[in-house]
Amino acid sequence: MNRTIKHLIQRCAFYFGGDQPYVSWTERLRSSVGALLGLFLVFAVAKLLGELTGIDEWLMASLGASALLVFSLPGSPMAQPWAVIAGNTLSALIGITAAIVIPDSVLAMPLAASLSILGMFILRCLHPPAAAVALIAVLGHVTHYRYAFFPVMVDSVLLVIAAGMYSNLTGKKYPNRPY
Repeated sequence: MNRTIKHLIQRCAFYFGGDQPYVSWTERLRSSVGALLGLFLVFAVAKLLGELTGIDEWLMASLGASALLVFSLPGSPMAQPWAVIAGNTLSALIGITAAIVIPDSVLAMPLAASLSILGMFILRCLHPPAAAVALIAVLGHVTHYRYAFFPVMVDSVLLVIAAGMYSNLTGKKYPNRPY
């Protein structure tokens, strides 16, 4: 009986994070502080750029998910600069196009997300948060392509720069360099 209960608990634990690898507290704090500092830097610079240019849209909401990848998983192919910058920018362009061409958001959203995934495969820049960028463009009824470049591309570039500086200062290699 005791063995059966233990087996059942182990089996259930898998579905509640038991499949996640152990991460030391040092690494947890390094990643969290990096995301805090990196996002603060990106938002401060982007807000300043927005004020200087008179553009109200200076924030890309899915940047938090991108920050998780670049600060917590800097070795992942999906966290590399090309994936972050090109994936987000391409997805914004596709989402904007969908918002313009397809008036029904129920159709535009899945089409935008799926086409952005296809585009990322083609350009070899898979970045999961980027599919959300396409949805954000449709949900926000964004119909000007400038949005893809500022804030999306600029915020992505700033995040990659912040991640590179922070990661290398704290002993993590970012971006990955081919040997």
